Amino acid sequence: MGVVKSKRMPRAVREQQMLDAAVEIFGQRGYMAASMDEIAELAGVSKPLVYLYLNSKEDLFTACIRREAAALTEAVRTGVRTELPVDRQLWDGLLAFFTHTSLHPHAWSVLHLQARIHGEAFVAEVNAMREEIVAFVTQLIVVAAREAHRDPDLPEREVAGLAEALVGAAESLAAWANATPGVTARQSAATLMNFAWAGLGNLMEGRPWIPEAVGAESAPVQVSG
Repeated sequence: MGVVKSKRMPRAVREQQMLDAAVEIFGQRGYMAASMDEIAELAGVSKPLVYLYLNSKEDLFTACIRREAAALTEAVRTGVRTELPVDRQLWDGLLAFFTHTSLHPHAWSVLHLQARIHGEAFVAEVNAMREEIVAFVTQLIVVAAREAHRDPDLPEREVAGLAEALVGAAESLAAWANATPGVTARQSAATLMNFAWAGLGNLMEGRPWIPEAVGAESAPVQVSG
């Protein structure tokens, strides 16, 4: 009776194992300190096989960024139920964002920290993801603004800054939450929702905050009534 050979693992599956290992090592140790030996060992493969599949440490890191950026963007998009009121859509999006970043802290470290400090090519990859999320949030806010002000032609630029601010706050809060024991994704989402929607809700109702002693040219950006 001959020896039964085990099935060869498909390349796509093996590559995902390598990326899983790489994300963990890069997230824990940082891009510069991470070694291909460590990544290969954690993935359960030889170092030459990692190079065969993913060419170089730089290409491996780029592949990690692209995969994790796509996963985060998809999590946010699928977490939002567009048939709900805009405040619920925003809540669902924030909850999806913080849930994903809390479940994948190494991936968030790669995207939020490591990719931003190790070269323009990596920064460009992360910026592409960020621009997509900002555009998505902008659409949520502009729809609400158009309904509140009964102006279907209200330009997106009127709320673009609000979306940028909201995404920036979410990024910073996710980094803090992942570094602070005991903070849950729901708590993070509620913190930002309460902080943001109190202002956005007033803005949608035509009640922007304007400092009394400051002239019109220095007033904060507001949605046109």
